[in-house]
Amino acid sequence: MKATDRQFAIDLDERDPLARFRSQFVISDPNICYLDGNSLGRLPLSTIEAVNSFMRDEWGPEVVTGWGHWVDEAQPTGDLIGRSTLGAAAGQVLACDTTSVNFYQLALAAINARPGRKTIITDAANFPTDRYILEGIAKQLGLKLIIIDNETPGKAENERITSEILEPYLSDDVALVTLEVIQYRSGARNDIKPLTDLVRKYGALMLWDASHAVGAIEMDFDKNGVDIAIGCTYKYGNSGPGSPAWLYVNKKVQAELQVPIQGWFSQGDQFAMGPVFEKAEGIRGFQIASPSLIGLRCIKSAFTMIEEAGIGAISEKAAIGTEMMIQLYDAWLAELGFTLLTSRNPQERGGHISLGHPDAARICVALREFADVIPDYRTPDSIRLAIAPLPTSYVEVWDGFARIRDLVSSRQYEKIEKTDSRVT
Repeated sequence: MKATDRQFAIDLDERDPLARFRSQFVISDPNICYLDGNSLGRLPLSTIEAVNSFMRDEWGPEVVTGWGHWVDEAQPTGDLIGRSTLGAAAGQVLACDTTSVNFYQLALAAINARPGRKTIITDAANFPTDRYILEGIAKQLGLKLIIIDNETPGKAENERITSEILEPYLSDDVALVTLEVIQYRSGARNDIKPLTDLVRKYGALMLWDASHAVGAIEMDFDKNGVDIAIGCTYKYGNSGPGSPAWLYVNKKVQAELQVPIQGWFSQGDQFAMGPVFEKAEGIRGFQIASPSLIGLRCIKSAFTMIEEAGIGAISEKAAIGTEMMIQLYDAWLAELGFTLLTSRNPQERGGHISLGHPDAARICVALREFADVIPDYRTPDSIRLAIAPLPTSYVEVWDGFARIRDLVSSRQYEKIEKTDSRVT
C-alpha cells in the first residue's frame, strides 16, 4: 500500500505502540492537524492535575514551610529529564532557568576553562539566540567568533555540519564549539559523538543545544561522551510555554567548570549566607536561584509520560512519521513548487521536516485560517512540519499534508495578503 492511501496512515496508527498516549493530551478540536509540536507541545491532561494539586495541597496549606521539600526539586526533575530523554545518569542534569540563560552560563564557563584560547565557533544556521549570545560574549571578551557558512548552497547539505566541514576551522586556539543536535530550521541531525570527539582532540569544549531534539530522538549523552549541553522542555517535552529549561554537565567536567552567575543556590553552604562564594559540589554548583515549582511540576508530569513511552519507541515513531511526510511530499507537493530542505536519510533528521516554497509565509497563514492545519514558518522560505510522537497520530499528519496539497493546488493561499502577528 502506498503512503498516498489514507488507509496506510490508519494501519500505522493501529500498529502504533504509542497510540494510547494521544488520549492523554488536551485536544479541544479533533479536526485541527497540529503539526507544530516541534515548537510547542500539546498540554498533557496530567499536567492540569499536577499544577492544581501543587497549588491546592502544597503552596496553599504549606506556604513557606514547603521549601523544606521544594528547595532541591530542580535536581530530581533534572534526573528525570536525563534518564528519560538524554541518556544521562543521575547528578548531571538540572531543570532550571531558560535555554538562553543556560547557554550563556555554560558557554562562558567553557571559554573560561580554556584560558589563553581566543576563538569560538558556531554555524550560520544555528538558532538566533545562540548566535547572538556568542556575539555578545565575543565582544565582551575580545574573542574571535567564527561562523561556519552552512546556508549557502553547496557549503553544507541541509545545513548539516560534518567532521569534514568542521575540522578546517579547528586549532589549538579554539576554546568552544557549539552546534545544535537538530538544526532548528532544516531539521538536519548532526552526529553527536564524532563531532564531540573531534572538538576534544583539539582541546576545546563542545556545547550541544538539544532544544529541537529532546523528546524526539535518542541522544545517549553519557555513551557519546558529551561534556555540556542545554535544551528546552516545551517542544517535544510538552511541558508548556516558558517552562524551565535544562542543562547537562558531565560529572567528568563539573569540578572544572565555573558558571559566571554565582547565585546563592550554587553556594556550597547555601543558608549560611556567608560573605564569600564557594561553589557547591556536583550539579547544584550550576544552579542560580529558586526553581519555578509550577514549571517543574509541568516537566515532571510530561517527562514521566515520555519515560513510560520510552525514548526508543518515540524515536522510531519520529523516523516513521517523517518518512511518511517525505513520501507525501514526493507524491503531492514537489510538483506544486515545494522543495525538500531535510535529509532523506532517517539517521540525519529528527521529528520535523522543512519544506521550501517562495510563498511559504502566506501558505502558513492560509493553512491556519482556511485548512485547520498548524505548521510554522521560518525565514526566508521554510515551512516546518512535525510529528510529535506522543500526541500526534499518523492520520493527523496524512490529513495535514492532504490539506496542504489542496490549499496550494487551488491557490487559495493567495487570498492572504499580510499578517500583523509577530509570531509565525
